[in-house]
Amino acid sequence: MSSTALWYATRASGLMALILLTLTMVLGITTSTRARARNWPGFAQQEIHRRISMIAVVFVAIHVLTSVLDTYVTISWAAIVIPFTSSYGRLWVGVGAISLDLMIAVFVSSLLRARMRPQTWRAIHWLAYLSWPVALAHTFGLGTDAGEGWVIALGAACVIAVALALAWRIRQAARQASARIVHAAVAGMPPKHLAQTAPSRGRAGVPRA
Repeated sequence: MSSTALWYATRASGLMALILLTLTMVLGITTSTRARARNWPGFAQQEIHRRISMIAVVFVAIHVLTSVLDTYVTISWAAIVIPFTSSYGRLWVGVGAISLDLMIAVFVSSLLRARMRPQTWRAIHWLAYLSWPVALAHTFGLGTDAGEGWVIALGAACVIAVALALAWRIRQAARQASARIVHAAVAGMPPKHLAQTAPSRGRAGVPRA
């Protein structure tokens, strides 16, 4: 495969990985509130989230492979996983290596979830939220077509999608907190039928006849 073909494959797989990672972020943020679509059961949404995450990993792997095989620039296998060791684009290749390491940690922890404590798995899984902005920075810091209008529009759409999901998540969390406060206040009140049937007392504290 020629260097030009590898370059196109690298850029295409990188941008596709960014889109899929964005979808993974949006689904992860929204399903964390146990939100459910009317016509989709909860397990179906979780399965979609899992499958999109796996497809994103495949495109990341293609992006890494074609980047190393491309002879126009020199990027070693070590530089792919060890940040800031690349002779080419040290900063932005290093940022990409950080994003890849975070995704690997999340992917491996997901495979070992049954053998891990829920708190440990959840803490590692939060790294997925950090890998997305790092991947976004890598895409626009190193990409030779990052200045193209359609690439900028794509990046803006990804940012807006995640921002809207976060805003919705915060709104849902505020609603749930308010509902819990109201529920706690109501639970602390006496039952309605007891309040209505409680005998009224006179001035001396003796029930009236």
